[in-house]
This record gives sequence, structure tokens and C-alpha cells, in this order.
Amino acid sequence: MSVRIWSFVLMFAMQWGFAQWQSLAPGFELGRFKAPDSLKTYSHPIVILRVNPNFYYFKLLAISELNHQALTAEQWAQKYNLIAVTNAGMFNADFQTHVGFMKNFYHLNNPVKNHYKSVAAFNPVDSSRSPFMIFDLDKVSFDQILKQYQCLIQNLRLIRRPGENRWKQQYMKWSEAALGQDRDGNVLLIFSRAPYSMHDFNNILLKLPINLTCAQHMECGPEASLYLKYGKVELKLSGSFETGFNENDENMKFWPIPNVLGIAPKNN
Repeated sequence: MSVRIWSFVLMFAMQWGFAQWQSLAPGFELGRFKAPDSLKTYSHPIVILRVNPNFYYFKLLAISELNHQALTAEQWAQKYNLIAVTNAGMFNADFQTHVGFMKNFYHLNNPVKNHYKSVAAFNPVDSSRSPFMIFDLDKVSFDQILKQYQCLIQNLRLIRRPGENRWKQQYMKWSEAALGQDRDGNVLLIFSRAPYSMHDFNNILLKLPINLTCAQHMECGPEASLYLKYGKVELKLSGSFETGFNENDENMKFWPIPNVLGIAPKNN
């Protein structure tokens, strides 16, 4: 992945096992973390945006609803005035339909549930509920979530609450964009250009000082994306390596993606 930073250089170093966060705004923080030397394949850090959902809107954008071509994460942000954008999840061969259930208010991108055990839910019907939750479908029924929230994204589960690695070891590894939640309810947009097996990646995340309680897989390889533009800080993070598809660290640009999860301040 090309980790490119324009207009601002991060003035902190994050060491493995020691948490430091840079506050970009109230409830909006940026962190970078080193993986243990025993697992390093490349020197890229794990980058995490920590977002308080009480201060920020989470927006699900899909070309099936918006009727235009797929855009890169940066283009999605520019077109819809978003401060951060990442993948909404994997998609089918038609290049627009999400692989699991996906609903944005009245728009159904995919009405079919599959076997994936993780659902990210936001925009609650009742404002007294948590504004954003990642649910485990072996703990909470899908129908219950559907009644409580207006936006749902079903994805592969990485980590089950309250911090259980759900992946067995495998030889396949890839760059990763993931979505997590910590014990305080903050939403974590997680990105690693360095490729790991998901078993190793989950263990790394669970050892980081980020209080992670659950996580789901969003995308891998060159299509994994995280874009941030807030004030003078701009990050353009694109993935590269994927076993059996793109086994190198050479991809230097965002790929177009049809569905994204975006963030905007509530005071806008």
C-alpha cells in the first residue's frame, strides 16, 4: 500500500503495546500501531480511526441507490462531503450487490441474508438506542436488529464479543480493511497494508491497547481502502497484497468500489 500523507506529517511514533492517539477533533482520533517483529512482512503500521458515534454520522452509500459508477474512496468522500471513507464490505460479480444483507433506510442493496455472523447497525429507529453497534448473530437475532436499526451491513466476522478470535490459522493472507468497536462504544476503522492471515491479524488487534471487543471484515487486497481528510490531515491508504490474486506490495492507488461506509460530523 502507498501510505501517502499530504499537508501534514504525523508528529508521533506509536510503539507496539503503548497507546497514543492524535485527536483530530472531539471524538475523532487517529492512531498508528506496530505489529510484533515476529509477524512483520512489511514495515507498514496498522492505522486506526477511532470515532465516537455520538458526534458523527455514519453513512452507507451504494451505487445501486445513487445511480452512478463506482468511485474510489477519495472520490466518494469528495462527492458526498465525507471526512472519512472505507469499504462497506465485499461485493458480488455484478460489481454492485453486497455479498450479505445490506440495507440503507428504505433501499435494499441485498435483501438476502447469508451465513456471515456479524452485522454493523446504525441509524436506530429509537434514538435512545446506541447510534452504532456491531452485533453477533449467534447472540442477537437478525429480526431484532432489523426492527431496531435502519441501516445494516452483514459481513464476515473476525472477532466475536467480548474479544474472541474466530479465525483458524490459514496460509492465505492479505491487506485488510476492517470495522471494529471498543468497550466504550467507539467505532474503529482499521486498516493494514501489511498482509496477515486473519488469525494473526485478529490476535494482533486483541493485543493492541485499543480495548477492542468485536470486529468484522470489510475488504482485502488492492480494493481495501481508507481515506481521511480533516483539516490539514489527509491520508490515502490503499491495500495491495492478496494471496492468489495480487502477491506483491506494488499497488499504489485506490481502486473503485461500489459500496462505502462514510463519516460526517453531526454539527454540519
